[in-house]
Amino acid sequence: MSAQLALARAFLFVPADRPERHARALATGAGGVIVDLEDAVAPERKVAARESLAASFAKLPEIDRQRLLVRINAAGTPCHDDDCAQMGVLVAQGLIAGVVLPKAERAAHLSRIAEATGPKGMLVPLIESAEGLAAVDELAAGPQVLRLAFGNLDFQADLGLACDADEAELVSVRLALLLASRRAGLPAPIDGVTPDWRDASRLAADAARARRGGFGAKLCIHPDQVAQVQAALGPSADEVAWARRVIDAVRAASGGVVSLDGRMVDAPVVRLAERLLALEHP
Repeated sequence: MSAQLALARAFLFVPADRPERHARALATGAGGVIVDLEDAVAPERKVAARESLAASFAKLPEIDRQRLLVRINAAGTPCHDDDCAQMGVLVAQGLIAGVVLPKAERAAHLSRIAEATGPKGMLVPLIESAEGLAAVDELAAGPQVLRLAFGNLDFQADLGLACDADEAELVSVRLALLLASRRAGLPAPIDGVTPDWRDASRLAADAARARRGGFGAKLCIHPDQVAQVQAALGPSADEVAWARRVIDAVRAASGGVVSLDGRMVDAPVVRLAERLLALEHP
């Protein structure tokens, strides 16, 4: 598993058929860049877009290619099988880190992609439907799964929801993704998009909700969203300072009982401190 993608806070979408934007997307500093063959590409352009990816990615530095994922077309669509085959080539050549599967609903679909990409290909199932939610534990436990991601807009459309901006109707859905991730031992899941990229206050509220709800990352649809999401989902200076004090106290105790600010420091506190420090520089 890529430690970088496991801890990434912002995943930025970029169209697969706009190769001039691939390097620019990586230059935003997003922890992960998702090159989109699905919604961002018109049906008549999908084949050409897929076939152009190898040439586009080969121009990128190797260290940047480790942050690249490709969102393929969903299982059962005309392009899916060819997408899977091409992703196997790209992974084998070290041009991408893995694949995002939209409308993920069956672990068997993940298994086929894992077989196509080989053991190095990481998978991100995108939960976007009632069937995907029903299978969330099965998907989280699937082969080579890096993290779960939530397709909040498609999920609303699938269920006929008309959510307000706070998406209060989706609290239980987000909790289900968080619990499934925890049960499968996965990193914190990736929250969905904020559709109006010009609304900074809405983005701030959405990112704060994601962090309160245990999500470790968020999908972005515009480069201007990346820095704000990175900051909102990272630890604050006070949290980092506290975490360092915890770790220093544990080391100084050399295995003895640890107390900090009048409170016992037990194993869950240490794990929280370690997680905050890991998130400091994703």
